[in-house]
Amino acid sequence: MVRGMFKSRTLRRVFKKTPGGDTVLHHEKRKPAHAKCGECGAVLKGVPREIPNKLNKLSKSEKKPERPYGGNLCSACTKQKIKLQARQQE
Repeated sequence: MVRGMFKSRTLRRVFKKTPGGDTVLHHEKRKPAHAKCGECGAVLKGVPREIPNKLNKLSKSEKKPERPYGGNLCSACTKQKIKLQARQQE
């Protein structure tokens, strides 16, 4: 009989092939939702969709783009914000 924690769909079901040729069922944690832009809500490019403990093992440059507002705003919103700041300084 399956353990109670595996009956719910909290953990996703993954079929894996073993070296012996058998197919076994593994239960893995689900990945979190895609990172979204703070202004327009678009999906952010270059931001991995990983479980926190796997995300911690990545280097800083792999976690988010190395541009201003990287990981917070999409490139289009970043471009608008930088233009707006430049116009306000004049």
